Amino acid sequence: MVPAIKNTYLKLLFSIFLLPVFFSCDKKKKDIPFPSQNSDEITFISISNIGGDEGDYKIIKVTRDSIHAEKGITARRTHQEWHSAISVPIWKQLISSIKTKDLDEIKSSPSQQSVDGIDETFQIRTPKKSHIYVNSYADTLHYKQLKQFKEQLNIILPTEYQ
Repeated sequence: MVPAIKNTYLKLLFSIFLLPVFFSCDKKKKDIPFPSQNSDEITFISISNIGGDEGDYKIIKVTRDSIHAEKGITARRTHQEWHSAISVPIWKQLISSIKTKDLDEIKSSPSQQSVDGIDETFQIRTPKKSHIYVNSYADTLHYKQLKQFKEQLNIILPTEYQ
């Protein structure tokens, strides 16, 4: 009977010790503010051109603080990459032409890769939604904002990635 008393006493002591630890950890979580994000704020944009006879590709990914570009030809096994940090004013300039309320209006067109063509694909992310467009240049009414983004991007990119 003595071991049962010791086990119960130890369990009670252990529980009393752990209870305040759990509450203190929980309190710390509540004190940490979560960054507020506008659900319409653009957080990421990528543009890719993929296809052709030899498997050409060019992929550019842009976030608030950086640009990553890569290009190559699969058949020749060539690959190049370029990275650069960007400032907040440059990010704002890049995305200034894109109106998030209009993103649902942009239309994609059929893929051209099946006939050795090159597909241009845009991906635009907000905290709320991810928008993907393939060959949307055929939508002349709504493509203008994406075209302006590309023009702003070409000012920053090295010539070989434009």
